This record gives sequence, structure tokens and C-alpha cells, in this order.
Amino acid sequence: MGLQKLTFKNKEGQTLVGRLELPADRYPHNFAVFAHCFTCNKNLLAVKNIGKALTAHGFGVLRFDFTGLGESEGDFADTNFSGNVADLVAAANYLKENYQAPTLIVGHSLGGAAVIYAASEIPSIRAVATIGAPSNPVHVKHLLKSGLDEISTTGKAVINLSGRDFTIKKQFLDDLETKSLPETVKNLRKPLLILHSPQDTTVGIKNAEEIYIAAHHPKSFVSLDNADHLLSKKEDSQYTGKVIAGWAQRYVDMIPETGGLRSKHQVVASLNKEDGFTTAMRIGNHYYTADEPLEVGGNDFGPSPYELVSAGLSACTAMTIQMYTKRKGWEVDNVEVHTTFGRTHAVDCEACETDSAKIDTFHREIKLTGNLDEKQRARIMQIADKCPVHKTLHNEVQVITKLIANE
Repeated sequence: MGLQKLTFKNKEGQTLVGRLELPADRYPHNFAVFAHCFTCNKNLLAVKNIGKALTAHGFGVLRFDFTGLGESEGDFADTNFSGNVADLVAAANYLKENYQAPTLIVGHSLGGAAVIYAASEIPSIRAVATIGAPSNPVHVKHLLKSGLDEISTTGKAVINLSGRDFTIKKQFLDDLETKSLPETVKNLRKPLLILHSPQDTTVGIKNAEEIYIAAHHPKSFVSLDNADHLLSKKEDSQYTGKVIAGWAQRYVDMIPETGGLRSKHQVVASLNKEDGFTTAMRIGNHYYTADEPLEVGGNDFGPSPYELVSAGLSACTAMTIQMYTKRKGWEVDNVEVHTTFGRTHAVDCEACETDSAKIDTFHREIKLTGNLDEKQRARIMQIADKCPVHKTLHNEVQVITKLIANE
């Protein structure tokens, strides 16, 4: 599973290129379509981070390049807002025909306006989320103000947007003028989540208010305080993705896993080549992200592998202590187990050949809250060393590895 490159046709027969990101080792409970911002593409870091947050919650996410952008075919100069909406409908149809009809649609900036229009044309959509969306598509004209006179006079102009030159034709502006987003929102009648930053200088917060007022309940607003329009800080895009995932699960059917795609193993880690160290994981019936710290080249999106091992030792220790003390009838209100991993110089190690030899070391500290005497506390410390994970770390361990053939 993981990340899959795919292509599909728009209504003009042009090939659009996308990435379908799927949860590790499971079939998604729902599929989502993501619409990127004006002149952006599917690989914008914020788009990828939001997608990863959704897949971590069991969604499959299709992000793709609109016509004329990124890897997709077509000339951007010949596109317009209506074409973006049609591309979204084509993406939804592709998912319906090849996977499962999408139930969630998410859009950023002008893509947020586009998903509202597209949602009314995609029957399967159950929930709509917008991020920094304008309350009317014509709002994008202020980004083009440097060339509006030239477009009016000659029918087109080359305009620099975010460091890149784009040819904008008069038909693009004419198409924007035909769209009334407030009326479309009013008639949408689907759950709507509006996320917007009060500090957004590209699309002001007033736009979120206008969309919210026009929409019918159920509708929700979440402030992305201190975020910029492009969600360039990773913590902003990660937060946005988590909020959307949590909100959407109230409105979509959480289809239980059939188990058809799951392996027989308790833990599965899946890492795409473009993701550095950021690894999607299934641990039992739960989904997490593992990563490495920034200082070693990771994104710090999740715990490191050794932190996960330390977490297993901490959790097992706490469970073992509580299980033992409950059986004894001892009063232990809370157990805290603090564990760190490192390599320290060996002490009294017969196998060590030099004084500089180091061994893997887990430093574990235990805090007990409850009415206990010193004898009970001493016995609990002995029991801590008997937890199954502790024993495993002390046992001789073998790892048997085999290659799984691609299907």
C-alpha cells in the first residue's frame, strides 16, 4: 500500500497526475480528495502533511495536479475555475471506479472554493473542509492586479505569482465572474468545516465569516491562529490535518476493517522513498507515525524507533506493576515509568575487551503514588524487572527475516 502514483483523464481527455496515499497495511475506511491552492501543486509541503495526518486516521487521500500544473497535461493559460471543479469531479469518478467513492473533500485557498462547488456535483461526498478559502472565487483577481489592465486590453498577460510566471487570459477572469459562492454554499446542505487564520494576509479572515454565515448547519469554524496562508510551518499543516480527520469521522461511515489487506504481523512499518524517515505504522489495530529528530535529518513527526522500544518497556512495566499490586490488594493510585535509551560505558562486563566498550542501556525510573510501605515499594521494584518486555530485552533474541514477494 503506501503511496501510489496514478493518472486519470479530465473531461477534455487530458491526463492528470496524482498521488494516492493509503494507510499502512489496511484498506482505508474512507477516501478523500484534496484540492491544492491557486498555481500550487500536489507536492506542496502543507498538502502532503495534511494528507499524512488523514492517512494516519485511516483515510485514503488523493492529491493531484490541476490541469496545466505540476505533472498534469494541459496549458494553464487555457484553464479556469470551472475547469478546476471539473478536475475534482474527474478525480472523484476515478476513485469511484477504481477504489471507492470519496466521502470527504478538502480544499486549500482557491481549491477550497472549488471543493464547495465540486461537492454539489459529487453525490458520495459526505463532508467538506476548506482551508483559507475565499468567500468568492473572484477574490483571486487581487493577486492578478498587476496585469488586469493588460488582460483587459490584449486579452492576456504574464503575471508573476510566488516567483513563477503564469499566463492569465481574459476567459479566466470572465469565468470567475459567473460564480456565486455564497449561493452555492447556501444550497450545499452538507457538513462544512471552515479553517482559516486570522493572520492570513492573502485571503482575509472576513472570507471565512462570509462562508460560515451563508452555510447551513452542521457547520464548524476552527481558527488557525498565527498560521500564514500557505501553512508553511509544519505544525500548522499537521494540526490542520488532525482537526479535519477528527471532525470528518463524525459525518462519514467508519467502515470496519475486513482484514483482507492486513498482514499476519502485529506491527507494520511503511516508508515511501520521498518521505525521508517519516514512517507510517500499524501497531495492532492502531495507526501511528515514526520518525527521526531534526538533527539527524528527520522531520520529528513521530517518535524514533528507539523511543518506540523505550515506550514498550515503559508501558509494559506500568501494566505489570498495576496488575501485581491489584492482585495483592495494595493501594497504588498511579504508576509513572520514565525511560530513556542510550549507549553507556560497560560496567563489570566480562565480554568487554577494552575500557571504551559501550553497551545499549535503558535508564528507567519509576514513580509510585499510593499508600505503600518501604517493603511494598521494594517488592514492586523487583516486579518491575519481571515485566515481559524487560525479560525479552535480557533474553537472547533472534530476528528471522524473509522477503515478501510483490503481488
